[in-house]
Amino acid sequence: MTSRAFRSTTNAGPLAVLDQDVSMRSEFPCVLSINGGSSSIRFAIHEAREMPVRRLDGKIDRIGSHGAKWIVRDAEGKPQASRPVAAADHSKVVDLLLDWLQLQPIFASVRAVGHRVVHGMKHTAPERITSKLLAELHRITPYAPDHLPREIALIEAVRKRHPKLIQVACFDTAFHRTMPQVAKLLPIPRKYASKGVERYGFHGLSYAYLMEELGRLDPVAAKGRVILAHLGNGASMAAVHNGKSIDTSMGFTPTSGLVMSTRTGDLDPGVGYYLARTERMTPARFQKMVNHESGLLGVSGTSGDVRDLLANEDHDPHAAEALALFCYQAKKWIGSFAAALGGVDVLVFAGGIGENAPLIRERICDGLDFLGIELERKVNTKNAPLISTKKSRVKVRVIHTDEELMIARSVDRILELNSTKRT
Repeated sequence: MTSRAFRSTTNAGPLAVLDQDVSMRSEFPCVLSINGGSSSIRFAIHEAREMPVRRLDGKIDRIGSHGAKWIVRDAEGKPQASRPVAAADHSKVVDLLLDWLQLQPIFASVRAVGHRVVHGMKHTAPERITSKLLAELHRITPYAPDHLPREIALIEAVRKRHPKLIQVACFDTAFHRTMPQVAKLLPIPRKYASKGVERYGFHGLSYAYLMEELGRLDPVAAKGRVILAHLGNGASMAAVHNGKSIDTSMGFTPTSGLVMSTRTGDLDPGVGYYLARTERMTPARFQKMVNHESGLLGVSGTSGDVRDLLANEDHDPHAAEALALFCYQAKKWIGSFAAALGGVDVLVFAGGIGENAPLIRERICDGLDFLGIELERKVNTKNAPLISTKKSRVKVRVIHTDEELMIARSVDRILELNSTKRT
């Protein structure tokens, strides 16, 4: 086997190109999925078959902070390269990513690029990106200032380098457009609703994927009363009935709802006014605080990472309080959604915390036996796919979410790439 390397423009050192038998050109058309977040970029290439096949994936994490890292995995999810990277901002990382992708032999098989776009306003489904849609995304950037500018930059960078590649926007808000009007309303003067100030909900790509997986695992239950818990650095829940979202914890922005790693979740708006008067805090400074300095990080004073907090809770009361707050709020959201649904048939945990922190799942579910939720401790500890007891009225599942695969599926459904003749 042979491999090549190139030296990145960010002084990160050489990043190896994957071995030829892993990244060689495919006989199937492929989709590049790009999932740009506020501090990370995830990417994957899938062959567009009846069931998309992952050929490679990776991520650039902690962009804009110390300790940024580039990780590349092969089709089986095994790490192929892991390097520290100087990622002061997204613009430098975008160039690095596109440089690297162009060196991969499989990139020649890419026929389309799908992007996670955090905000889609009234859009209800993925759409091909046109100049008109791109102009609209620029116009609505005030609705998601921490995400949309970076996602637009990714779209424009791909368009500049590869103008013939079809690009598709997969909106994170689309899944929740089925919510009833009462769930969308914000209790502020009506005139603002006409300007688009309403509850939208996010994590929609993850929820769409989870519902498809639940439908495959248990078709009957997927049509019932489902609570989805996407718990990661960003955390939210959704109430789903008959496959449709009827409510979700995030609202006008991804800052609301559950307490998160560095985001406040729901917060009394009077806090903003108080800090403006007593601390002379500007709106921009308040925005930074509630998104990047609060949540578990703010309460603990040390870390927003649940893994760190679990390791420290025995000797750090603030870490213990942060975890207690997270689990308490999650428990309350499950209870409120059970009321909205008129009961619960299935509870699904997903996301970095939801999939990998059995102690957090146990604490969240503790005391919810009145809803019919009972965990089997041994299987929960093993992160098993089904963690409820046999007598539990509610099935409690752990499902690994895959937004990049959902993007690939969405792109293929629009473009029908798997019906294209093999190259």
